[in-house]
This record gives sequence, structure tokens and C-alpha cells, in this order.
Amino acid sequence: MKLVLAAVNAKYIHSNLAVYTLSAYAKTMGVQVEIAEYTINQQKDEILKSLFRKQPDVLCISCYIWNISYVEALVRELAKVLPETELWLGGPEVSYRAVSMLEKHPCLRGIMKGEGEKTFAELALAYQTAMETFHGEGLGESLQKIAGISWRGRDGGIHDNPWRPVMDLSEVPFPYEDLDRFSNRILYYESSRGCPFSCSYCLSSIDKKLRFRSLELVKKELQMFLDHQIPQVKFVDRTFNCKKEHAMTIWQYLAEHDNGVTNFHFEIAADLLTEDELELLRTLRPGLIQLEIGVQSTNPDTIREIHRRMDFGKVSSVVERIREGRNIHQHLDLIAGLPYEDYESFRRSFLDVYRLKPQQLQLGFLKVLSGSYMAEHTGDYQCQYQDQEPYEVLSTRWLPYRDVLRLKAVEEMVEVYYNSSQFHYLLGLAEQRYENMFDFFQQLGEFYERNGYDGLSHTRIRRYEILLEFFEEKQLAGRGICQQLALMDLYARENLKSRPAFAPDTARYKEETYRFYQREEREPRYLKHYQGYQWKQLMRMTHLEIFTAEETGACLNILPTNCGVHPEESDSQTRSEAGGGTAFLFDYRTRDPLTGNAAITQIPWVKKQDGC
Repeated sequence: MKLVLAAVNAKYIHSNLAVYTLSAYAKTMGVQVEIAEYTINQQKDEILKSLFRKQPDVLCISCYIWNISYVEALVRELAKVLPETELWLGGPEVSYRAVSMLEKHPCLRGIMKGEGEKTFAELALAYQTAMETFHGEGLGESLQKIAGISWRGRDGGIHDNPWRPVMDLSEVPFPYEDLDRFSNRILYYESSRGCPFSCSYCLSSIDKKLRFRSLELVKKELQMFLDHQIPQVKFVDRTFNCKKEHAMTIWQYLAEHDNGVTNFHFEIAADLLTEDELELLRTLRPGLIQLEIGVQSTNPDTIREIHRRMDFGKVSSVVERIREGRNIHQHLDLIAGLPYEDYESFRRSFLDVYRLKPQQLQLGFLKVLSGSYMAEHTGDYQCQYQDQEPYEVLSTRWLPYRDVLRLKAVEEMVEVYYNSSQFHYLLGLAEQRYENMFDFFQQLGEFYERNGYDGLSHTRIRRYEILLEFFEEKQLAGRGICQQLALMDLYARENLKSRPAFAPDTARYKEETYRFYQREEREPRYLKHYQGYQWKQLMRMTHLEIFTAEETGACLNILPTNCGVHPEESDSQTRSEAGGGTAFLFDYRTRDPLTGNAAITQIPWVKKQDGC
């Protein structure tokens, strides 16, 4: 018998934890499984051809909010080219509507509901026994005994078996047999299942049986990731730090065994962090871990209505303390479309979160998931949402569709200009001019729409040009200052091969620039870690941007605090002599582990024979 577990991921870089976990557990029961991973970016014909050539007797496909329509279309075609293959679906997107899915798709033999390791193993054994011993006869009797499935009998009747009790998480084997296969992909890992909270929009709130994997097992498995230098491991635990001892032990192990490469991602509740945990987090290597913190809203009525427990004052304090350590990437989430949150309320929530200056601010929209408390109360909230995935909110009693569209424009601008970390200095200027940056992103989105820029794919340089146009229209600062800040942002990201059209000509400082690098070759002062390179090589590997005194003064007045620019420590006489301006030296070998920006040194500059 040939059994294939298939996954259709959102991107190639992702891996599917479910299929690897199911396969690993089935192998402990003596069942061999073939895994097939694809992405939604592939043509369906390509996947259809691949699965057809495998000629599976049983094909099981994992279903999620991002791939369900794709999978539904795929199974309809698979049934035509593989009429003898038994087709099964599983995953959160079908678990809570198993019977209706079977009614909708007569080609499906069944659906696995909820936690799948034991269910899949028993299903695989039932098929193996039936096919090898009875040539397929007697399968129905075996299916009747398997908890956690809904299935179609040979007579077409649909059977809805009871749900399976949850299992001990430590019984699940380590899912990744050959870690060398995942050297360029994100791996997912779980050290707990279930969630202690009851957020009304989340399916995790349905499973109240919170379970933790043995810490000895977790340590052993984390070491495997570290030994193979996997670039990133994302914990899928819904609230990783809900048990202090569990979280502290794992973070302490990572601190002691850090390989200097692997990054670990955790979803946490910030207001649960204790003083001990904060002290430990402060000691970690910059870039070792990143934290995702779901705020969702700061409206007390909204928080109460969605059954969420959160002390935003404590969240703010914790986020600020972590930020001060400059060693941990923080990702904060907001959700638009929640009960009691209108446009103005969301604007205030945005202000509250933006002030915390996380590395990323995710502005998402409510997804009304089948089986959630939210889905059962859409009538109370006058909530309209999309019939097809991602089942995103269209309007609520508090938020009409026109306001949803306005928030969509804000979301796009935040994603492009804030979350990309490519406009740090220009946004610093905007932050000096706007009391609430929500208004800035709203007006920028309107500017895009008014000028026909929305809906188009723009190059990075074009994004800068559009932002400069917007700044000029709003008269936020002189054009020259804005252009200087744009250059700071551009060169912080990369050593451009060609200068943008808005950049001033560097010919005026050509000789001074040459002399600076020639001196660095002879007597390295700022580029000591480049020792051994010739001055022309140094020029190609770094960048020197020189501003006049007037330009420097204006630019330095705009640069935000903690902007990453390090003043050169020289004596007061040199600084006095250097009243003519400043050179900014961009070092691409030394980068900020949280933003990826080059290290920038501010060097006093005076136009004389020695240059800087």
C-alpha cells in the first residue's frame, strides 16, 4: 500500500509541521509514509501531475486558511485522474465542518478532525490491514472504530465519529528525520499544545487541555536544530510563556548553547513576563530570539468582549524594557474589525502600539473562523465577512466597509514603509511632525490613491521618490533635508551601485573621499577590520556620504534618537576644525542584528588636504 501525505504551503521557504509529525508518529506504528510538499504559487496542473505519478492508494492533504480553495479545486481533479485513490483531508480548516465538506465534495472518502497523530496512524493501519489481508474488504468496520474522523461509507452515507481525546505531547516523535534537507527553510516546532486563554476569534481557545512536551525531549531536539545551524525555528506554541518554568528552561538552554546563527521565534503574552524572565532575555545574543506579541486592541470594551485578558500598561512596560536592551526583535499585532472597535478607536489603538516602536507592527483584519465563538455571534455584531478564505471581515456594527477600505490603505503603507525597516530616518522626520503616525500612514495611502500609485508594483527607489513627493506636498521639511534622510536610509540598507536621481552629485567631494580612503589604507582608524585591503577596495566595500555644515545641522536635528548613527570620538579641537560638515561612513560588514542596517559612523569633516 502506498500512502502519501501532501501539504500545499504558502511559500517554499515554509515547511509543514503537521505532515512531518503525522509521518513520524505513523512510523512508530510500522507504517511508511511518503511526504509531498508544494506551494500555492505552483500551477495546479504541476501538482496534479506530481501526485498522479506517485500513484498513491491513499492520499491525505493538510488544509489551512491559506490553501483550502486551492486544495478543494485540486481534489476535484485528482478524483478524475486517480479514481481508485482514497482521498482524505485534515487540518484546522476542515475539522470543524467535516460533515459539510463531505457533502460538498462526494469525491472525498473522509476527513480527520482535530489532533491527528493517533488518528492518522490508526487510519493508515486500517487501510494497510484491509488492503493486504482482505483486498479492501472490511475497511468500513475498521473506520467505525477510529475516533476523530468523519467518513463516507460505500453506500454513500456519511458517518461522524466522536472526536479523539487529546494525547500526551511527549509521545509525538521528533518530526524532522533529515535536517540537512531544511538548510534554507523555516522550521516549525511545538513544545506545548492548547491555550490557557479564550479569545473569541481564535480556534486555539476551543482546546482547553494545555499540555507541555517533556523539557528533556525539548532540549535534545533544540540541540539538533542548533547542531545543523537551521536559520530560523518558529515555535507554534500559542502562548509560549504561559508556564514560567517551561519558558525559562528553554530560553536558558538557548542562551547556554547559542550557535551564533539560529534564530528562534516565540509568540508570548508580554504581561505574563516576570522580572526573572526579563533579566534572562536581556542577556541573550542580539538576534537569538524574536518575540511576537498579540495586542489586537487597546480598547477596554473590545478586550472584554473578545474574552481576552491583557494588562496593556504591563505590556507597554515590558515591551519598552525589552526594546532598551536592543537585542530582541519585537513584532506586535493589531486586529481591525473586532467588536466595539470603530475607526477612531482603532486609530487610538494604533497610536498606543506605535509609541512602543516595535521592529514590526502587524495591522491585520479579523478572520471569522468556522468553529470559533466569533463565528457563532456574527449576528450580534452585524458582522459581514467573505464567504471564501481568508473569511476576512467586510463590515461590522462599528466599522462600515468604507472604513475597512481606509484601514486597508493604512495597512499597505505600514507594511511598505514601516515593517520593511527601509525608511527609518524619513519616518523619524514624520514622527516629529505627526502626533499620531496613524494619520501619516492614512494620508500617505490617500496620496497613493489620488496619484494612481496604489495597486502597482514599485521598485524600492520609486518608493523613496513617492515618499519625497508626499513630504514636499505636505511641506514637512525642505526638499534637501528630505533627500539627505532618504540617502541615509538607502545607504544604510546597501551600497548602491548607482545613485538615485534625487541624490546630489558626489564629484564635489571626489578628491576628499579619495584621500580619506587612502589614509584608511595607510593608517586605518575607522575601518580597522578591513585591514589588508587597498583603498579602492575599501571604497567599493563601504560608503562615505559627505554633507556640508548647513546640510549636517539640518540632518542631525531630524535624526531620531537611537537612530544607529555613532559619533566619532575625536578631540574638541578636531570637532571645531570640522565645522564645515560631517561625513557618514556606512560599514556593511557590521550590521544591526535587529534591522539589518549597516553601522554608521558620524565623522567630523573639514575641507582640507587630509580630508576627514
